[in-house]
Amino acid sequence: MPPKPRVLAVNPRNPDRTVIEEAANVLRVGGLVAFPTETVYGLGADGTNPAALKKIFEAKGRPSTNPLILHVSSPEMARLLVTHWPVNAQKLADAFWPGPLSLVLPRSNLVPDLITAGESTVAIRMPQHPVALQLISRLERPIAAPSANRSMSLSPTQAHHVVESLGAAVDLVLDAGPATVGIESSVVDLTTPVPTLLRPGWLTPAMIQQATGIIIQAKDEAQAGQIARSPGQMLRHYAPATPVSLIEPFELPPTPENTALLIIGHPNAQQMPGPTLRRLMTSPTETARDLYAQLHEWDRLGLRQIYIVPPPVRPEWDAILDRLNRAATPLGQAD
Repeated sequence: MPPKPRVLAVNPRNPDRTVIEEAANVLRVGGLVAFPTETVYGLGADGTNPAALKKIFEAKGRPSTNPLILHVSSPEMARLLVTHWPVNAQKLADAFWPGPLSLVLPRSNLVPDLITAGESTVAIRMPQHPVALQLISRLERPIAAPSANRSMSLSPTQAHHVVESLGAAVDLVLDAGPATVGIESSVVDLTTPVPTLLRPGWLTPAMIQQATGIIIQAKDEAQAGQIARSPGQMLRHYAPATPVSLIEPFELPPTPENTALLIIGHPNAQQMPGPTLRRLMTSPTETARDLYAQLHEWDRLGLRQIYIVPPPVRPEWDAILDRLNRAATPLGQAD
C-alpha cells in the first residue's frame, strides 16, 4: 500500500487554532498542505516561495505552462500582488469576495514567474471557507493552490479524494468535510477592454451583471489560442480514469454492461434504459455540489464506461457543460 499523507480533522466553521498553526508551519518551511475551500480542495504552497511552488507542479504532474491562482485573505493583500487595481476589481471584490470568483490582473514583482507561467498577469481569489481564510491569515502570505489532484483528473471535493489522488506527495491534509459549492471558481480577466470570462463557474455572468452592473464577455477564439492566463483552459481536464461519453436524452447507451449513467437537467429522461448504475441531477446547484463526488464514487468501481446526458444549453448550466466537455475529451485529443 502506498504511503499516505498526514490528515488532520478540522471544524469547517470554527477551526482549531493549533491545527491552523501546524498547517501554516508546514507552509512556512516550503511544504504542501491540502486544504478545503468552498469550491474544491486546494493543494497549497507559500505563494512567494519558488521552491515550494515547484513542488506543486511535481506533485500534480502539472505542466509549467498552466498558471496557478493565488489565494488571499483580504483585498488589501490582493492589491500588493498587482500593479493596477481598477474600479471593476473593487466592485467585484465588494460584491463577491470572499467567494468563488477569481480576478486576472497585471502582476506585481512580488509574484513569482512560476505562478503565472511567465505571463504578465496573475489570477487572485479570496476564498469563503473559514479554514482557508484563517490559514492564509496565519501564514501572512498568499497561498498558491490549484485543485489537490493529479493534473487533468477529477477535482477533489472531499479530503479522501486528495489522499487517493496524491498520497504522500502532500505533507498535510486538512479534512473539513465536503466542499459546499463543488466546482472551481469563475475566472474573470480584467486586463481586456471588456471583462472576459476565462473559466465559467458557479457565479454566472448574469449574476455578476445583476449585482455590479459589469458586463462580462465570453472568451473569443483569438483569446482561446493565447497562452493560458488562468487554470481550466486545457482541452482535457476534470476527468475520471473511467472513460466518459456524452449522449443525448433517450439515446440508448451502446454498452450497458458494467457502466453507469448520469442524467443532468432532464428529469423526463430518468427512465432511459441501459446501465444499472444511474443518478439524476436536476438543478445547477445540486449538480455543481455533487458532480465530482459522484464521478469519484463510480471511478472506484472499475466500470467500463460512464455515460452522461449533459444538461440543456442554457447560461445557468455553462460551468457544468464546460466541465463535462473537458472530461469527455479523449487523451489523444488533449494536446
